[in-house]
Amino acid sequence: DKTTTATRYYINSFASDAKRLALAVRSHWGIENNLHWVLDVAFNEDDCPVHKDNAPENLARLRQISLNLLSMEKTAKIGVANKRLKAAWDDDYLAKI
Repeated sequence: DKTTTATRYYINSFASDAKRLALAVRSHWGIENNLHWVLDVAFNEDDCPVHKDNAPENLARLRQISLNLLSMEKTAKIGVANKRLKAAWDDDYLAKI
């Protein structure tokens, strides 16, 4: 039952009012959250046991590259996780991706 207030500061390149800035921030986080949801569901990113040195960031980049490649492939009308499985089973499909 306690109300709290937080202040955040943003640097932007456009003149804005509070509504326009809030829309831009929410839009950014909507995209960001959607990306992380797909990475977690399709790649089980949250369950990755790798936590040492640069390995987590390197694997994250590889997952993002893989997600981009899978998303650009339009011949199979299936989800990203199923495209990964199909690529694992079918070398011709993997080469197409």
